[in-house]
Amino acid sequence: MRAAEIYRNGILAGILREENHQQFVFRYNDGYFNDVNKPAISLTLPKTQKEYRSKFLFPCFYNILSEGVNRKLQSTQLRIDENDDFGLLMATAQYDTIGAITVKPIVAI
Repeated sequence: MRAAEIYRNGILAGILREENHQQFVFRYNDGYFNDVNKPAISLTLPKTQKEYRSKFLFPCFYNILSEGVNRKLQSTQLRIDENDDFGLLMATAQYDTIGAITVKPIVAI
């Protein structure tokens, strides 16, 4: 199982886990959830205390990933399988992303 912390504008919003290659789970951090001034990280992931589960990487995270030749180049240079969406997300979305979301890998849980 792999996991990553999800930040919105530098504030921990929740945890994203890959339980296997066909099961992804996202859950909001309790502190983020309880702060009424903090918005949901995505319209498709409204703030709730339940866990969101999906057979695919959630679109709000998948859309952070590069496509085409850039994706191929990243996967080659980072030595990550081009089809490993979660691995590429953890390797490439830590600092400079197009939106407010950044992703920090959790080494061991």
